[in-house]
Amino acid sequence: MELWDAAFIDLLGPGYIRFDADGGGEFAFGAVQGEIDGHPGGESIHFTWEGSDEMDHASDDGDAQLEADGTITGEICFHRGDESAFKARRW
Repeated sequence: MELWDAAFIDLLGPGYIRFDADGGGEFAFGAVQGEIDGHPGGESIHFTWEGSDEMDHASDDGDAQLEADGTITGEICFHRGDESAFKARRW
């Protein structure tokens, strides 16, 4: 992720983001966890999310794009806070 290093991303377990075929999903990194409500369109998705950051309520939106090499690139935003680009791969 653009703003956080690997040690933070995997702080409480391996960081991940998961998208379901219907646009739902979830993610976790550092002390952040969230549920995704997305609107898929072809190889991309725009989503809102709601969850927690260090046990405080957190939410906002993001987007992701499936790349030709199978990775996912995108951005996740925090309401009145950070925005970070990310790149994810299957594991």
